[in-house]
Amino acid sequence: MDASAMSDEGSVWSDSPLPIGVLFSQTGVTASVERTQLLATRLAIREINAAGGVAGRELVEVGEDCQANPKLFRAESIRLLDEQGVRLIFGCYMSSTRKAVLPVIESRNALLVYPTLYEGFEYSPNCIYTGATPNQNSQPLARYILENHGPRILLIGSNYIFPYESNRIFSDLVIEARGKILDEIYVPLDPSPADFDRALNQIRRLAPDAVFSTVVGSGTAMFYEAYRRAGFDPARTPIASLTTNEAEVAEMSAAAAEGHFTAAPYFETLATARNRAFLAAYRRLFGPDIPVTAAAEAAYFQVHLVAAAVAQARSLDRARIVEALARVEFDAPQGMVAIDPTNNHTFLWPRVARLDAAKRFEIVWDPHRRMKPDPYFVSSALDDWSLAPQAAKID
Repeated sequence: MDASAMSDEGSVWSDSPLPIGVLFSQTGVTASVERTQLLATRLAIREINAAGGVAGRELVEVGEDCQANPKLFRAESIRLLDEQGVRLIFGCYMSSTRKAVLPVIESRNALLVYPTLYEGFEYSPNCIYTGATPNQNSQPLARYILENHGPRILLIGSNYIFPYESNRIFSDLVIEARGKILDEIYVPLDPSPADFDRALNQIRRLAPDAVFSTVVGSGTAMFYEAYRRAGFDPARTPIASLTTNEAEVAEMSAAAAEGHFTAAPYFETLATARNRAFLAAYRRLFGPDIPVTAAAEAAYFQVHLVAAAVAQARSLDRARIVEALARVEFDAPQGMVAIDPTNNHTFLWPRVARLDAAKRFEIVWDPHRRMKPDPYFVSSALDDWSLAPQAAKID
C-alpha cells in the first residue's frame, strides 16, 4: 500500500468526516476580535467543504467558547485532543492563551495553527504562526511614526505577555533611531475608565510626539474615548497601535478613532480583487455590518493553507503536514502567503494605515511586497529591507 495513503496512526486514509479543533472566545475581554476569527474560520471550512473537502473528507468544527481565559483554553485543548480525536487545532488570540495550549499540543504531537500577531521569539515544531511578527508590523510602524511625527514616544499596554514584549521591541527601535521613551504604563487586561487616568495625566505632562498602544480588547475603545475627551489632538499626538483593529474601532465613536494609526498585513479597505471577493463571501454569510480584521483574515487563509497541505500529505501526522506546508501557497486577501519552513512563520504583506473620519483604515504606507518573517528579530534596523524579497504584484 502507498505510504501516502496512511494516517498518523497507520490506518488507511478514509473519507470519514475530519474533526478540527477551533478555539476562539465568543465572550470575554477579547471577544470582539476573536468572533471575527471564528467567523472567518467557518467561512474557510465552508469553502473547502463545498469544493469537496480535504482529499474527500468533510471538515467538521469542534470546540467550545473559551471566554478569553487561558485555563479554559488549556482544558478545551485537552478535551479536543484526548476525547474528540482532534489532531489539528486552529485558534488562540492572546499570547497567554497560546502559551497555555502549546504544551498540551506538543505533549501529544498535534499541530496548533495560530492566526494572531504576536511578540515573536518563539518556535515550536508543533505550531504554525500565521499572524505578523515584529519585523512585519512593529518595525514599519516605528519607522513611519518616527519619520512623520517625532522621536518622543510614550508606551501604554494591557498587563500581560504581548504588551510587555512588544513594548520592549518598540523601545529598542526608538532608541536605535536616537528617539526617547518617555514612560511605560500598564493597565489591567479588563480595565475600568479610571485605570487610564495615570496614562492620560502623563501624556498631558510629558507631551509625547506619539503614544504607542498595546491595549487590547474592551479596553481599546475605552482608552481612545478617554483620549478624545482629554482633548488630545491626533494630528499632533496620534496613537500608534498594533492591536487596534476594525472590531475595536466599531465599538468607538468616529471622533475617537480619526487620525490614529495601525500596522498590519491586512485591512478591510484593501483594494484588491481577492479582498473584494473575500468580503462579499464573508458578508453574505454573516451580515453586512460584521467587521473583518487582520486576525480574521489570517484565521481564514490558514485553514486553506493547512487543508492544502493535509490533502498533499493524505495524513494527519504533524511532521508530514509541516513538510507539505513548505510546498503550498494561498492567494489570500492580503496577497499570496506561504509558510517559511525555516521557522514555521508566514510571509506577509506589511502595511500602515490611518483611521479616517468614517472609521475606515486609509493605507498610508504599502511597499507592495511581502516580507519574510523574522520572529527572532535578527535584523532590527529601521531601514533594513533585506528580508523583504520582491513578490508577485497584487492587483
